[in-house]
Amino acid sequence: MAMGAGVKGERSWIVSCPRISSSTGKELDAGRTLKYAHTGIMINIRQATPEDLLAMQAVNLACLPENYQMKYYMYHILSWPQLIFVAEDYNQKLVGYVLAKMEEEPSAEVHGHITSVAVLRSHRKMGIAKNLMLAAHRAMQENFKAKYVSLHVRKSNSPAKHLYIDTLGYKVHDIETKYYADAEDALDMQLRFEEPAPKASSAATDKAQAVAH
Repeated sequence: MAMGAGVKGERSWIVSCPRISSSTGKELDAGRTLKYAHTGIMINIRQATPEDLLAMQAVNLACLPENYQMKYYMYHILSWPQLIFVAEDYNQKLVGYVLAKMEEEPSAEVHGHITSVAVLRSHRKMGIAKNLMLAAHRAMQENFKAKYVSLHVRKSNSPAKHLYIDTLGYKVHDIETKYYADAEDALDMQLRFEEPAPKASSAATDKAQAVAH
């Protein structure tokens, strides 16, 4: 399963496509961690640290046909540490990650990009990919006020498209022909974040209370 990054030459991949219940979609706590159980297996999702990079690269090498040099991981975690998350099992073994960034080219709207996400085969279909993506989405909104997030995925990658479209709500924005090294087309996908409901002003609140009374 595969997807590419926002600049030609980069590659982003997805290797887990779970269908999970809403019960695993809990929010990260203030410490930026999420713990949940799936069929008795505890999964911990937290912000990555530089010490995680070697393990992240190992997951990438184990799962994906196209890989990154260590300096590329370092570039992401030094530039956008808030957007990089890892998943651990109960033995604190790193079993998945999401590598994300904010787009740097001038744009009318601030938006993020999912560069890479991978989950070990032994830990697929546990909700890990979805929760890693949701963690990155939330961090983009909270830290950078992102309006939407983008990613690329191979046209032939049906499992990844199912996760993005059916589970997470992404929509196809464009098709980039011969995007990948083997000349396969990529779907440029986007997910627009919902705007938070505006808080009522004190005056409006007072008026509402007066009407209620």
